[in-house]
Amino acid sequence: MLRKIDYLFIIVAGAIVLFFLAAPPESTIRTPYDDEHQGFNTILKKEGKKAVEKFCDECHSEEAIPLSKDHPPKYRCLFCHKLTPPPEKAQPEKRQK
Repeated sequence: MLRKIDYLFIIVAGAIVLFFLAAPPESTIRTPYDDEHQGFNTILKKEGKKAVEKFCDECHSEEAIPLSKDHPPKYRCLFCHKLTPPPEKAQPEKRQK
């Protein structure tokens, strides 16, 4: 026999699942994996996001690549813009016997 607390747990768990299922897909532009950005993956792994974000201003400034007027604070770049992982190396084809 289920108690009131069990029903409450089921309702709360169901609401949490529905909340995540209804979430919109990720729409923020990822940081490209190109010559300018690929070195930051190493820094990210060793020192974390804040260490990498110190370098963003070097290229993404008001003069070079300005941010839109409604852009959030620029000191938290990697909070939204995920670093793109290196492309996976092509897996060698398995030979059929």
